Amino acid sequence: MTAGVRLLGAGDIRGIAGRLGVRPTKRLGQNFVVEQGTVRRIAALAAPRDGDVVLEVGPGLGSLTLALLEASAGSDARLVAVEIDAALAAELPRTVADRAPGVAGQFLVVQADALHVVGPGAARDHTDDRAIGSSQASGHADGRAAGRRRERGTGVELPWAPTVLAANLPYNVAVPVVLHLLAALPSLERGVVMVQAEVADRMCAGPGSRVYGGPSAKLAWFAAVRPAGVVPRSVFWPVPNVDSKLVAFTRRDPPATSASRQEVFAVIDAAFGQRRKTLRAALAGWAGSPAEAERLLRAACVDPRARGESLGIAEFARVAAASRLP
Repeated sequence: MTAGVRLLGAGDIRGIAGRLGVRPTKRLGQNFVVEQGTVRRIAALAAPRDGDVVLEVGPGLGSLTLALLEASAGSDARLVAVEIDAALAAELPRTVADRAPGVAGQFLVVQADALHVVGPGAARDHTDDRAIGSSQASGHADGRAAGRRRERGTGVELPWAPTVLAANLPYNVAVPVVLHLLAALPSLERGVVMVQAEVADRMCAGPGSRVYGGPSAKLAWFAAVRPAGVVPRSVFWPVPNVDSKLVAFTRRDPPATSASRQEVFAVIDAAFGQRRKTLRAALAGWAGSPAEAERLLRAACVDPRARGESLGIAEFARVAAASRLP
């Protein structure tokens, strides 16, 4: 225990879940971390420091939330958690107020789907109070930690601009969530996520790897991605059927290109849509014909006989840029 933060143990987690009548669901990928060393490890990799806003996706019952607040103690770093489950989102501020009262003012939870969040100022159509602060949970009337949620269609505006991502992500949404957040939150500088082991391998893979694919290439547009450790299945409740791994990333500039991100990603999608075919064949639909695909590939100094799995993000960007030339 540090700075007055009491982390959750296995008994605490089961007790809160039982009181709330919460049963972890496969649909939401709910496997709660019950081992304190694991959440401290993730928080240490996230390394909150002065000026940071940490974004936690899927905080669940608060295991990682409390570890992130513990790691933030002594700094002015803030934490905003995005939770899709209404019951868990409502309970989390009470857990923080009870177990981390000294840093509860640095915390806010927003009930939302992480695939729909945007940064401050990105949605202005109307406001709706959905942000729940620990001051509300503990009975304070001044709303110090309360925020606003603004929506445009399905977009949910975060109260603060995140600089760090820390999350335990379900395997079926891990890559879409990370890609969405990197695209929607330009303030996001770095992060660490815990995902299913095979998903982590794909996220970190480089050209030439058998697991390199569209997600690997798209992530490389935004960031340098690296493996950050293995997490055994025994640290979760309920225990999943697979092990997990940690993936860390640091944002970097995309390749210099005249093509837009959407144009580059369209080339990636076409190349890996038929990954066993040569690029001349795989990009025929995108280019209009095999002959036109070959012309564009040669203009980009890419071998038409190569396959998508051999190209890095800079080469995909060159192909996309070639399509803009007369």
